[in-house]
Amino acid sequence: MTARTIVITGASDGIGASAARTLSRLGERVVVVGRSAEKTRSIAEEIGADYFIADFTELAQVRQLAAQLKAKYPRIDVLANNAGGIMGRRELTVDGYEKTFQINHLAPFLLTLELMDVLTASNATVINTSSAANGFGKLDVDDLDGATNYSTNRAYGTAKLANILFTTELHHRYAAEGISTAAFHPGVVATNFAAESTSRMRHAYKTFLNRFMLTPDQGADTLVWLATSTPGQDWTSGAYYAKRALAKANKQAYDAGLAKELWERSAAMVGADLDELDPR
Repeated sequence: MTARTIVITGASDGIGASAARTLSRLGERVVVVGRSAEKTRSIAEEIGADYFIADFTELAQVRQLAAQLKAKYPRIDVLANNAGGIMGRRELTVDGYEKTFQINHLAPFLLTLELMDVLTASNATVINTSSAANGFGKLDVDDLDGATNYSTNRAYGTAKLANILFTTELHHRYAAEGISTAAFHPGVVATNFAAESTSRMRHAYKTFLNRFMLTPDQGADTLVWLATSTPGQDWTSGAYYAKRALAKANKQAYDAGLAKELWERSAAMVGADLDELDPR
């Protein structure tokens, strides 16, 4: 059987790297995307994969990444939007958006849209790495940059809530075009994802508490399952998962109107044409 092409962002470390290793061992054609050139190259060379470098704090790099992927891969079977993390104090990117929101939501939103023609032609699966932290998020479409009452943890939780809303709206708009999509919580995993944060959460990753956390392989399990199983048969498109099972999310995650409005606001922020983004 011909190997499928699976693109994984945030694959230079943590659950992304673990998923890349596992999927490569299963015979898939994995494409590794990361921010660090050294770490991304190392993972790619280890598993014999192609790799690309992109910093999601710059939307121009996201567009360039999409163009590179489209030029090289006429078919993309799985896009795993896994890059993300919890940041520190409120900071705006070069694009003028709050850093946590851009890295965790706007960048993968833009990457998915830029690849949409390839993804629909491939009947692709889009997997978005969310978190149980979505539970303490509160999404206000009039304050997506967290200008009011900003806190590191709330910004992260809101971005992870946005991942779920994006997942449900992507399903709503593109299921008929062949796209399947899911968001998932990997668990509390011992990784470096909080390294740049000033949140108290970062201390858990540097103390004795991390011995009780999941390994990256354990955290990547649901991602690998979603990438290798059959949507509509093994899991439901548009839903949120944890430990290979449907999971309960923030009550805002089930607001269809909010999902639609977030999509439209996000599209405007990245300069996308709304008329081109609705195939219905």
